[in-house]
Amino acid sequence: MELDEAGDPFDLFNAWYAAAQAAEPALADAMALATVSRAGEPAVRMVLLKGADRRGFVFYTNLESRKGDDLASHPQAALCLYWKSLGRQIRIEGPVEPVSDADADAYFASRPRDSRLGAWASDQSRPLDSRATLEARVAEVAERYPGESVPRPPNWSGRRVVPQRFEFWQEGAFRLHDRVEFVGGAAGWTRTRLYP
Repeated sequence: MELDEAGDPFDLFNAWYAAAQAAEPALADAMALATVSRAGEPAVRMVLLKGADRRGFVFYTNLESRKGDDLASHPQAALCLYWKSLGRQIRIEGPVEPVSDADADAYFASRPRDSRLGAWASDQSRPLDSRATLEARVAEVAERYPGESVPRPPNWSGRRVVPQRFEFWQEGAFRLHDRVEFVGGAAGWTRTRLYP
């Protein structure tokens, strides 16, 4: 779907995301997540998109991590997905809400066992004295949960960015890019073409 054909940002997102999944060599679901701390300091990091529908865009994290702390104090975020092979970028901004426990449990259970063990072992974003300490903690958790069943830690869950603004960017020759913005409101989505 081309920008000039798009009347709905979710339909355009779905079309571009499907094209990225077919074209990108790896991690078409990688996206930058920007948050703001209690002190108003911005931070950005890469996360993986784990759900996308009309309710919003979902990622999972340790809720006691730096991004978890940021979102607890300022539940607003910005996302950016960029696919170099396609020359496309999508920016998404809006408030952040928790996913349901059932959704978090289902996604956690779908992860590889070692990833589930790592979620228990890691005090994400906190200082770590050595790699050996982390590996020892993973081994301790593996002993605690010896089988395939590893429950979701209470401090690990998902967050959904509920879009209020989208921007779709298509690379153009001589930096004359195409940019289209959708802003949500009571009457639906307002579509505006932007200068590059």
